[in-house]
Amino acid sequence: MTASCWICLRELAPGDDVYHPKCLKGLFGVPRAPHIPIEMAKLHTAGLAMVGHTSISGIQRKISVSLTADRSTLQVAIEGGRYILKPAGETFPRLPENELVTMRMAELAGIEVPPCGLVRLVDGSIAYVVARFDRPGSGGKLRQEDFCQLAGKSPKEKYTGSAELCARIAKRYASEPTIEVLKLYRLLLFVWWTGNGDMHLKNFSLLTGAGGLHRLSPAYDLLCTRLVIPDDQLALPVCGKRDSLGRETWLEFADYCGIRRAAAERVLAALAACADEAESVVGRSPLPDDMREAYRALLRMRSASLAR
Repeated sequence: MTASCWICLRELAPGDDVYHPKCLKGLFGVPRAPHIPIEMAKLHTAGLAMVGHTSISGIQRKISVSLTADRSTLQVAIEGGRYILKPAGETFPRLPENELVTMRMAELAGIEVPPCGLVRLVDGSIAYVVARFDRPGSGGKLRQEDFCQLAGKSPKEKYTGSAELCARIAKRYASEPTIEVLKLYRLLLFVWWTGNGDMHLKNFSLLTGAGGLHRLSPAYDLLCTRLVIPDDQLALPVCGKRDSLGRETWLEFADYCGIRRAAAERVLAALAACADEAESVVGRSPLPDDMREAYRALLRMRSASLAR
């Protein structure tokens, strides 16, 4: 298999290591990979140091990190981190590679994602790193509210919701609800298409940006959980279903959202149309052969279920 860039997952040019210099500049601001003096064995200690300083939560270990002033080193940041680092998990294999390939497929599907890529820690292990979209370069922090908060639920209730609840939240709080509900529809469809069973209410957010407008945040925490939990179902049901969804279910959900049938059909057709390219992205990913084949098979099956 031809080597691919650990950021864009496109083929590397002769002389490139594991990145395109242009991709490194897009993620880190410089055309060289930073040194990362972080070891898997010490990440638990780093995480404990952040208790009370960060709101990052989830099933994966997540460490806040920032570049040094000369952008040569990525180091643990107790406060004000500009990136989130997710190391390989002990329970579920290949989560960093899984997340990167799923984020790249989201781009193909027309979904906004933040800059992200894979990095190698000092002990040789692979981690996923993503730029924080709530901390722009100006140094401030944008207001971000996840759907669990907006629903008036506690974090423990993040799985007690539905796609319909997400649509109601977007309609109520987004500054331009017609636009944002359609974006949410595309994202929820993609979550199902890629077999993600852990997209709960805290994994959807509204971000307050320029002019005080409330818009859906860039997508985050996108994974194919079925690669590690084969029968995993949707965390949030769509039209009462967590599995065995198809074209009619998604058109029914579009009706609930107030999305015109023609617009919904265009979204379904566009997703199915990018299936071949998505399979190519999976094929160029650093996932092992068995995971690549399982992911491609899932995409083929679910794309077929969207056909007329």
